[in-house]
Amino acid sequence: MTIEDVLKQKFGYDSFRPGQQETIHSLLKGRDTLSMMPTGTGKSLCYQLPAYLMDGVTVIVSPLLSLMQDQVDQLKAGGEKRVIALNSFLQYEEKTRALLHLQHYKFIFLSPEMLQVQPIIQAIQRLTISLFVVDEAHCISQWGYDFRPDYGLLGDVRRKLNEPLTLALTATADEKVREDIKRQLCLTDPKELVFSVNRPNISMKAERMEDPLQKQKKLVELVRFFKKPGIVYFSGRKAAEEAVMLLKLNGVKKAAFYHGGMEAGDRLLIQHQFLNGELDVVCATSAFGMGINKEDVRFVIHYHMPSQMEAYLQEIGRAGRDGHPSIAVIFYVHGDERLHEFIAQSELPSCDQIKQAATQHQSLDQVEPPLTDIQKRFLEHYTKQAVLEGKRAESYILQVREHLLAKKAEKRSQMKEWIDSDECRRAGYMRFFNEEPSGQQQCCDRCGIDLAVYKENDQGNKPVKNLDWRGRLNNLLPGL
Repeated sequence: MTIEDVLKQKFGYDSFRPGQQETIHSLLKGRDTLSMMPTGTGKSLCYQLPAYLMDGVTVIVSPLLSLMQDQVDQLKAGGEKRVIALNSFLQYEEKTRALLHLQHYKFIFLSPEMLQVQPIIQAIQRLTISLFVVDEAHCISQWGYDFRPDYGLLGDVRRKLNEPLTLALTATADEKVREDIKRQLCLTDPKELVFSVNRPNISMKAERMEDPLQKQKKLVELVRFFKKPGIVYFSGRKAAEEAVMLLKLNGVKKAAFYHGGMEAGDRLLIQHQFLNGELDVVCATSAFGMGINKEDVRFVIHYHMPSQMEAYLQEIGRAGRDGHPSIAVIFYVHGDERLHEFIAQSELPSCDQIKQAATQHQSLDQVEPPLTDIQKRFLEHYTKQAVLEGKRAESYILQVREHLLAKKAEKRSQMKEWIDSDECRRAGYMRFFNEEPSGQQQCCDRCGIDLAVYKENDQGNKPVKNLDWRGRLNNLLPGL
């Protein structure tokens, strides 16, 4: 059976999207592969299709529970029953039963943290693994925009699994990040496939505003104006929730919020409602969208400046996957970048927390203020690294913290420069990835775009009603 036969019979497609066929051919030749394909071009097919032409199990490492669950649901909807996600959604009895019968599954999804759990790695070691997939592989790299320490241990996991054929997938990784991915995964002479980050059917626009109140008014105007469905991204949970209140007050009834502070079941409900066309707008933090395969998203609005260009391109890439015209709009108020500075500081343990953990030799559960799960994993990982390198834990971890914060500050600066620049926005981001852009119509606000192309046919002209947010918004950290 040819790959074209499998494409038609298993997935119902007549042709491949750019990058898919090249990636699949590389794997079928038995070569480790790093493939960078833009968001919305069908990266999951690159491992799902060859899995049907290989004996054994395909193991997929994924960073988010929602991303795993979405991939599992898609496979099951296509008739594949031999699929499971080993995550916290499983009850203890279900997980125990699954580990005893893993050989009966074709696709196994899990997080990098799960692969550090001894019973799980032992169960995986007993399998015949035909393909080891690292999705969102930029998370491996300390230079990437979503660094996860447990991703950095996947090279050791590969060795424990006898170095199976490996596919690393990412949407936005510059040359430095790609080199880091190959090194961390211990890949030998991998095939590197890099495809353009450009999505020509997505127009881009940036709007500078005087204050948060102006943002609120513009948000309502654009959401009512644009064709639906759409996604609005926020840097804070509270801002996402309050925006839904504002939109509903102004007639956008099919709106809902989504963020990491919600119960897992509630998040899944919002995802399914959005995928099934029951919602027009989702107001979300960056926790929403990864792996959600909805082709007809017509607009993406960033209410706050994104933390960096790579994350921005990931998020706007969720629009226009059907190839039809779509638009991405970014709002900016002076000081937005300080919110990301605060978030970056809070994601990592403070200097005092590092000192407590390193010098008092106390349990991480005794550190004050209490550590988040991410902060605990950070401290555990770099404490081990300090021991391996023969360095004092406190000074070593403080240096790592300073380095990561400096990199995030550099990324914020690049994003701000892109917003402020007078040049073509597409040219700006393509140059960031060492690409040469080609001219096109409906490009960006610098080159000229006709917003009527994106207008909802039945949009009304009602005046915008404002919520009394002035007293509740923190001007220093808008949206927090």
